[in-house]
Amino acid sequence: MTTPRLIADLRADEGCRLEAYPDPLTGGSPWTIGCGHTGLEVRPGLVWTEAQAEEALTSDLAAVCRALDARLPWWRQLDDARQDVLANMAFNLGVGGLLRFGQTLESIRARRWDAAANGMLASAWAGQVGARARRLAEQMRTGARP
Repeated sequence: MTTPRLIADLRADEGCRLEAYPDPLTGGSPWTIGCGHTGLEVRPGLVWTEAQAEEALTSDLAAVCRALDARLPWWRQLDDARQDVLANMAFNLGVGGLLRFGQTLESIRARRWDAAANGMLASAWAGQVGARARRLAEQMRTGARP
């Protein structure tokens, strides 16, 4: 995890539902539970406790950060606010999905913050997540939390 605020951001961005629900885009798989948790064990009718949701969120975020370390080792050289942006996006999209932001990632690596933020906002992802994308793009642009 990068900063303590990231967990709170993910809770707010993902929401937390203790009963499994279908993907909003497909109306089916992947099923989700807790704060954005997906996996083979998540199926219709599955119900969790708050503690299970919190444990999964912490574990899922740690896995995302390990995957970012492996695939984008330079991300740890960014300031904390921008690391949180990449971790938040990777949590939402999966690291593979984040890697499809090739030009945006190159802009981030080169510290071209305006280009990076503009690339984030020009994506289909931004259209899907709305205010989340706008907030994260501004955080990427400025290096400060809104």
